Amino acid sequence: MSVVRFGVSLEKELLEELDAYVIENQLANRSQGIRHLLNNNIVKRKWRCNNIVAGSMTFVYEPKKKGIVNKLANIQLKYHEVILSSQNFHLDQNNCLEIVAVKGKAAILTELADKIKSLKGLQHGMLTMSKAD
Repeated sequence: MSVVRFGVSLEKELLEELDAYVIENQLANRSQGIRHLLNNNIVKRKWRCNNIVAGSMTFVYEPKKKGIVNKLANIQLKYHEVILSSQNFHLDQNNCLEIVAVKGKAAILTELADKIKSLKGLQHGMLTMSKAD
């Protein structure tokens, strides 16, 4: 991939926001900041277009809550075609962290995450998606 240089004109306030973004995200320079923002925008557009994306679902739950382990397993079985891998970590006696690697249409991954996040006993859940092509 070749790099092409071009000029950009921005209002002073917008340039200050870009500089703040570069610092907050520990990027090397404005070019990396613009590249990062463009890639984020492209990924979000792909989600809306229901393209194939890859990602991870991360959630924390209480395994002692009645039926949650079975409900999680049943939901994941229904979506086995988009689940690449799953890891479960016992954080302490009352909490488990599960990380599920996924790849598929953005709408399907969102549907899967929403079903899991709606379970009683789930303390936190998050789906992160990125372009897969």
